[in-house]
Amino acid sequence: MAAGLLAATTPKPFHSFLSSHHTPKPTPIFHPLLKVKYGGRRKTSFAVCFMLEEQKQSDSRIVNLVEEGTEDVKDPQILIPARVAEKLARKRSERFTYLVAAVMSSFGITSMAVMAVYYRFSWQMEGGEVPLSEMFGTFALSVGAAVGMEFWARWAHRALWHASLWHMHESHHRPREGPFELNDVFAITNAVPAIALLSYGFFNKGLVPGLCFGAGLGITVFGMAYMFVHDGLVHKRFPVGPIANVPYFRKVAAAHQLHHSEKFNGVPYGLFLGPKEVEEVGGLEELEKEINRRIKSSKGS
Repeated sequence: MAAGLLAATTPKPFHSFLSSHHTPKPTPIFHPLLKVKYGGRRKTSFAVCFMLEEQKQSDSRIVNLVEEGTEDVKDPQILIPARVAEKLARKRSERFTYLVAAVMSSFGITSMAVMAVYYRFSWQMEGGEVPLSEMFGTFALSVGAAVGMEFWARWAHRALWHASLWHMHESHHRPREGPFELNDVFAITNAVPAIALLSYGFFNKGLVPGLCFGAGLGITVFGMAYMFVHDGLVHKRFPVGPIANVPYFRKVAAAHQLHHSEKFNGVPYGLFLGPKEVEEVGGLEELEKEINRRIKSSKGS
């Protein structure tokens, strides 16, 4: 009849210190506490204790997040404030509006350019004699004007847009309100000489009209490429699809982003040769950082 108690416990009263609004979930923990000996056999019994977990996030914190309109909230149970939802809806509307304008202008300009080239050269060969010099001049000026526009844009960007015309170009360096900005006027001003040159070259025959037609065609090609890379790829005013995956265009976009950061006093001022400008001022390391940042950002979105 000898029962030996080897260990004993002293129960402690449990005091509730949490309100009914923050009822924690009890977590059971099993621990061997009592060992009772009956004759030659030992029997182990377990005492069950309960520990209280704190709530990971208080109700007041949730209320504060909702009131402040924090955009980094990941919990789907937390409602997005109305002003944030309104801002997102406005951004989507602006991108769609600019996308429609970009697509319509691109298809319109492209179709007119193709028809103009076709009809002009068909008219040139009506007499049976092919004007090789005129055709060569047209194609040469097309390429030359497209390349020359990069250097013109670099000079105008530095000497005009960031100087006497800053009151217009400043809209491009500030958060945009609406689908368009005052800086878009420069695209229209560049379109005026292109249309004039194309019109003169289209309605007239000869070497000089052929050169003018080629120059207008080159300006048009540069303007369309500038719109897709600068407005679409760099500033994400509309989606550009596979263009974003071209390695050199990634460098172009990163270089232009450095222009907006003003880390090198505004360099680069050009677009397609922007990486070369950054290299000349010793900014290759910053350029690589920006490229990697944009890649990570595109994968995360």
